[in-house]
Amino acid sequence: MAKYFDPHLVNGPFGDPALYVDLIFEHRSLLFDLGDVSTLVPRKLLRIAQVFVSHRHMDHFIGFDPLLRCLLGREKELGVWGPEGTIEGVESKLGAYTWNLITRYESNLMLRVSELGRDGRIKSADFSSANGFRRKDLRDSECENRILIADPSYKVRAAILEHGIPVLAFAVEERTRINIWRSRVEEMGLAVGPWLSTFKDAILNGEDDQLPIAITWADKRADRPAHLPLGQLRSEIMKETKGRKIGYIVDTAFTLGNARAIVALVDHADILFIEAPFLHEDIAHATARNHLTAKQAGTLARWANVKQLRTFHYSPRYWGCACNLADEAQAAFLGR
Repeated sequence: MAKYFDPHLVNGPFGDPALYVDLIFEHRSLLFDLGDVSTLVPRKLLRIAQVFVSHRHMDHFIGFDPLLRCLLGREKELGVWGPEGTIEGVESKLGAYTWNLITRYESNLMLRVSELGRDGRIKSADFSSANGFRRKDLRDSECENRILIADPSYKVRAAILEHGIPVLAFAVEERTRINIWRSRVEEMGLAVGPWLSTFKDAILNGEDDQLPIAITWADKRADRPAHLPLGQLRSEIMKETKGRKIGYIVDTAFTLGNARAIVALVDHADILFIEAPFLHEDIAHATARNHLTAKQAGTLARWANVKQLRTFHYSPRYWGCACNLADEAQAAFLGR
């Protein structure tokens, strides 16, 4: 399968959480959590189009300032997503600085900050450097099926978990890829042209198979139909390839409600990045801190039928023994 997503943890398993997902062919990327991002070179920071913050504990949000510093003076729009309180958190960060000179910049940096509430609604606000980052509230919207973004190339879905506070978990999915068989197009007597883009869009939008698609014939004969049904073209000239799915889970308690939400969110993910801070022998510490053990992380991955497990966010008490956490999680994942 061609790789359109390139996900990697910014820091090691003991470092601050941050997952960088490069959209390889689009010159942009996604960032899940804003831990320490000092190892990301400016070129990678400038590619970030959307940031998804699980919650605002310091190790998940401290990277906001260096990211902002890199983006200042650029013509750019950055989306920031998080749980309730994210807008106020960004506003406080911006309010800590003096912006009396920023309005003289020729370029404009615009931050659109959105938060998902327990009621399933999205609250948003804009912060633009052109007006000194003064907050501009936008109209609330519904978050259908907890889908935060439905981009032509990907979609991001969220679930609200409990960590003593609301924490967001995320799943990012590549959109279905439409591969056109040029030889079959030509065998049907059709011309390769812009109409194929309309056809692809109809497929991606889930249009009915009876939808007439305007086509172009190679020989321009007047007696040929100007349209063909979407379903006929689907069966004749294309192949659909399901995109990959990546899950991201941090800072969550092992409860029935959280487990159900996690399994539903990351079901059959190709890769699951999930915290494993404690060994199961230290379950009392994990429970008291609303975190998972490595065994619990592996068990959740098995229940969700994910293909590949990647653990991180290890407690420093296990410094030098990272393999013990990874091995325990993997054993539970494999049902051993």
